[in-house]
Amino acid sequence: MESTTRRLEEIEKQFSAPDTWKQPDALTPVLREKSRLEGERERFSRLLHAGNNMEDWLALAGEEPSDEALAGLNDAVNVLRALLEQAEMDMLLPEEEDSHPAILDIHPGAGGTEAQDWAAMLLRMYLRWADSHGCKSEYLDYQSGDEAGIKNTTFRITGPNAYGLLKGEKGIHRLIRLSPFDSSGRRHTSFASVDVLPDAGQEISIAIEENDLRIDVFRAGGSGGQHVNKTNSAVRITHLPTGIVVQCQNEKSQHSNKDSAMSVLRARLYERELQKLADEKKSQYYDKEAINFGSQIRTYTLQPYRLVKDHRTGIEVSDVEAVLDGNLDKLIRSLLLYRHANGSS
Repeated sequence: MESTTRRLEEIEKQFSAPDTWKQPDALTPVLREKSRLEGERERFSRLLHAGNNMEDWLALAGEEPSDEALAGLNDAVNVLRALLEQAEMDMLLPEEEDSHPAILDIHPGAGGTEAQDWAAMLLRMYLRWADSHGCKSEYLDYQSGDEAGIKNTTFRITGPNAYGLLKGEKGIHRLIRLSPFDSSGRRHTSFASVDVLPDAGQEISIAIEENDLRIDVFRAGGSGGQHVNKTNSAVRITHLPTGIVVQCQNEKSQHSNKDSAMSVLRARLYERELQKLADEKKSQYYDKEAINFGSQIRTYTLQPYRLVKDHRTGIEVSDVEAVLDGNLDKLIRSLLLYRHANGSS
């Protein structure tokens, strides 16, 4: 921890300089580094304390193996185990972008209402995951389905290592169930795609020329009578050199929607650069495929049996309801360990 302490001292000296705060935006990366280093120091301190506490209980239980001593030892072991698992997760997220907020896009595959309802179930799953981890979530774009579910949505999740933890969710998700929209009660298979981008905000050093952008404004969709339907507040931006198209309509202000759309565009261009580097290193784990059969990363089966299976790691979880309620930690951890063991990010 000596190097961490030295770096924190350097940052404090930088912040105490007279002209440091004249350009606060330039300090954002340093503030994030400071927060990360302070978190590392705090975790190390808690680990050290938990280890010493466990040794004390172990010595006491060895001298006098009473129920109280054994219970105290068991509690100390559980605390240390949880801290070690958290430390392990931090080691599995070494990339700079892992600490950034995550921008998620969810799009239903073919299948109309059935697929749109599945996309809405995935949205609920990620929002519940975010809530259970103390993360903040906000919509950037949301389009309701014609009868149920969603046509597509873009939203941001902000919290510790949000992108690093969620990046493995990128891909095609398959659902097998008895359709609530089929009066015959037949079993249906639905697909939806999830895209995950790192959001580094203004920190992304991507040059975007005004001449390379086509900006269209239009009336946002939604229920009649809302303010967003009465003005051209929604914004669609096309990046002409790459053909990337992003849109945001969740805010009432055209200016706010444009800012959000630019944030998503920067994230997509940033992801392209990361992808190029990954391709050069030949470390790309999988490519995004068609929203169809045979391309899924995970299958959620509700009928004829109940099981969630990740096709990349082979991990299976029988408590489907817990997963759909946002309990993704076992799946996320297994994928991070698998990629670490196989040298992919």
